[in-house]
Amino acid sequence: MKNNNKFRLDVWGFITLAAIALYLLFLIYPMAYLIRQSVIDSETGAITMANFAKFLSKSYYFDTLFNSFKVSIAATLLSLAIGTPLAYLFSVFKIKGKSILNILIIVASMSAPFIGAYSWILLLGRSGVITKFFKNIGIIIPPVYGFTGIVLVMTLQLFPLVFLYAKGALKNIDNSLIEAAENLGCSGFRCFFKVVVPLITPTLLAAGLLVFMRSFADFGTPMLIGEGYRTFPVVLYTEFINEVSGNDGFAAAIAVIAIAVTTVVFLAQKYVANKKSFSLNALHPMEEKTAHKNISWMVYLFSYLIVGIAVLPQCYVIYTSFKKTEGKIFTSGYSLESYITAFGKLGKSIQNTIIIPVLALIVIVILAVVIAYLVVRRRNTLTNTVDILSMIPYIVPGTVLGIALLNGFNRKPLLISGTMLIMVIALIIRRLPYTIRSSVAILQQIPISIEEAAISLGASKMKAFFRITVPMMSAGILSGAILSWVTMISELSTAIILYTGKTKTLTVAVYTEVVRGNYGTAAALSAILTALTVVSLLVFNRFNKGKDLSL
Repeated sequence: MKNNNKFRLDVWGFITLAAIALYLLFLIYPMAYLIRQSVIDSETGAITMANFAKFLSKSYYFDTLFNSFKVSIAATLLSLAIGTPLAYLFSVFKIKGKSILNILIIVASMSAPFIGAYSWILLLGRSGVITKFFKNIGIIIPPVYGFTGIVLVMTLQLFPLVFLYAKGALKNIDNSLIEAAENLGCSGFRCFFKVVVPLITPTLLAAGLLVFMRSFADFGTPMLIGEGYRTFPVVLYTEFINEVSGNDGFAAAIAVIAIAVTTVVFLAQKYVANKKSFSLNALHPMEEKTAHKNISWMVYLFSYLIVGIAVLPQCYVIYTSFKKTEGKIFTSGYSLESYITAFGKLGKSIQNTIIIPVLALIVIVILAVVIAYLVVRRRNTLTNTVDILSMIPYIVPGTVLGIALLNGFNRKPLLISGTMLIMVIALIIRRLPYTIRSSVAILQQIPISIEEAAISLGASKMKAFFRITVPMMSAGILSGAILSWVTMISELSTAIILYTGKTKTLTVAVYTEVVRGNYGTAAALSAILTALTVVSLLVFNRFNKGKDLSL
């Protein structure tokens, strides 16, 4: 069963064509329709570049684009500066409570970013708890709004992604390289910067790209904590809402520009990564050791301090969810009123947050396994096309995808806007790449000779794949699935465009309650969302037999 570069119309050939058809229908068609809207005059039907000229002629929009770049670059650099050394410490040293810290780091990453923004407003806003504390002792600290607040929230929410990527890469470094460096007098910080960082640079570039894309596309954080500091997703959303009853061509043009920007960033990252790419094979993986007494306190201080600050927003939100409220104000005393309100008025949101991602996850796992097999075992022009199409959601911001799907499927014969189906489709498109990449990575490590042996004993190709190969891929599938799941239950950028009263999710409910000033209910819903994330990770740990999640 050798790889054949020629396309064959067998079972896998039909699956290849079906995968391409699905991508063409649910990704390429709505994106093409969006592009068409951006260049067609809604009144005359003629081709026009007026919408792009409007964007290019006003400094307001250029400033917004520049703001998004500043925020994204700052968040990416800070995330790399925090996540990389933290991953190294976790890989090299024995740290008490490390398993709990691992879960807390992932919880910090997988919670909805705007919840962090809301929490920091309660902590460091003009009337925040920390702000008042320092004011009472005569110290005035600047409020956490604008550029500083956005970068703070994004960094604390996204550095765990760098941590997970770097920790996965560090497992592939051979310990003999570290020992050789130490024998030559290069140890400690010098070894980290001179040996370790260059070895994992390709992985750090991939992590940096993901952080940049996530921060560039983040809608909720700048909307809540920006206070006039305009970013691209916020302007795109407001323009779309303003234009939705009339000519939406300008909103479509902004969406197309957003795609162009993220595509350029993606291609630049790929170019640099390819120039620096090489493979690592750890015959003797790095072993954890007890930190020397002179540096042990620094290891513990850095690890616990970073994780503590990262989860502080979630902890404070959970605390406030039990406080009494009068109208929009927290008062002294504690009660379960906020939870009663949350379950009574918004119980449907909780159901939707479970049902919609579950349906999406089932499809994601099936498609990811099949597409991974096509990409790795059946390489030809069409399967390469599937591979390329599967990467497109990486470069399409969530708000843009939501607008594309809403515009593309709001008329017959595919009138699915406003339904649960379009919410499921959006989640599948956005989160499928995570599970595909992890499935491809694990499948590349499984020798094809195992399948060939099963076939030689009389098993069909499909039976050999599903009975032999898929169980061996389970670790990679599970890692990608849990990452897809926890990001789906905290999805906002796409959901805020597509939801209706019947399909509102927890993240949308939290966002709308915060905007309305119902902070008690918002805190209760946020706590429920955090609990869902923690339970998901505990279930993952159970199935993964206690192994850490890494990418």
